[in-house]
Amino acid sequence: MRRKIVAGNWKMNGSKDLARNLVDQVRAETGALDNGVEVVIIPPAIYVSDVVEQAGSSLAVGVQNVGQWQSGAYTGEISADMAKDQGCRYALVGHSERRQLFGETDDVVAAKVERLASCGLTAVVCVGETLDEREAGRAEAVVAAQVKEGLASVGADQWSNIVVAYEPVWAIGTGKTATAEDAQAMHASIRGVLAEIGAPAESISLLYGGSVKADNAAALFAEPDIDGGLIGGASLVAEDFVSICRSMPAGTKS
Repeated sequence: MRRKIVAGNWKMNGSKDLARNLVDQVRAETGALDNGVEVVIIPPAIYVSDVVEQAGSSLAVGVQNVGQWQSGAYTGEISADMAKDQGCRYALVGHSERRQLFGETDDVVAAKVERLASCGLTAVVCVGETLDEREAGRAEAVVAAQVKEGLASVGADQWSNIVVAYEPVWAIGTGKTATAEDAQAMHASIRGVLAEIGAPAESISLLYGGSVKADNAAALFAEPDIDGGLIGGASLVAEDFVSICRSMPAGTKS
């Protein structure tokens, strides 16, 4: 049985007031959901402790990035162990903004995944193609390469700590989104790649990220290989985020 996950990535947004008020509202309104969804809040690292304090046991907390090193002279970085020490259970790896703005490569992603898996945190490994790559007919090949290279360091006993998030770069923060059918096709392709590399493909959760909103979430989540969403801007508005969480259908996916 695969986990159904809705994760809110605040990106470089937030405040102590947001951490208190939004998280309180999300916790109160999602606590009674019976659709089995796991709700994850991923704030900037400086607000992790505030969110953990408000989240209680009903919400999970993650970080947006970790360093690929265990510790040392890496000013400005935080380690996977530090994130775990603060109460995090998840970490994003290889988000398109990290790849585009900070030069994060698949080799770096693999090193970070290795660190996260070794300390027991769940890595949400982000993959996705640009508009040029999609229009050139290379979308599946690009994403397959990112999956294979980014997960190259995962051991046979570590797959339970892996989630893959497909985020078409052209749909992030643009208001555009892949159709449910297009998103499903890529998720099915990713699951095929996971099987090809020897992963337990049918038990790994796959999330869709790319302008997920309350009005398109239900159609996306209804697809057989889409197990949840990585939500950007809509996660900063409690009503919108809760509505997306409610859009997850009941029952199991496997």
